[in-house]
Amino acid sequence: MHLAYPAVLSVLLFCTGIYGVLARRNAILVLMSVELMLNAVNLNLVAFDVWLRDALHSGQALTLFTIAIAAAEIGIGLAIVLMVYRNRGSSDIDRLRDTAEHPDGPGDSGYDPDHPDAAATADAPATQKAEATA
Repeated sequence: MHLAYPAVLSVLLFCTGIYGVLARRNAILVLMSVELMLNAVNLNLVAFDVWLRDALHSGQALTLFTIAIAAAEIGIGLAIVLMVYRNRGSSDIDRLRDTAEHPDGPGDSGYDPDHPDAAATADAPATQKAEATA
């Protein structure tokens, strides 16, 4: 068997997966593209194992390990996507970026000296440090 045929197919699969990750905005399609990339790697592992005629079949063993990792990854990823879909109503990746925790504005530390509890919160870290050293 020529090594070029599975290698070219693997490159095409991997490039299709990269395009899917970079161009798609639906989280499920991104997960499918990652799976496509992992399958391209698996194809390469098996092809090189056959081409090298390895007695231990390490390429096939690594492929089984990669399949197990991919199954766990897709299970956890799909659970996260379904939970986000239930909460937000969409699995759009651009909308998921809005869920990140960040301060109220650029350069804003969240400290407001005019707030009534400002004096109590300003002294809190020093008090906690004093209690920790005592």
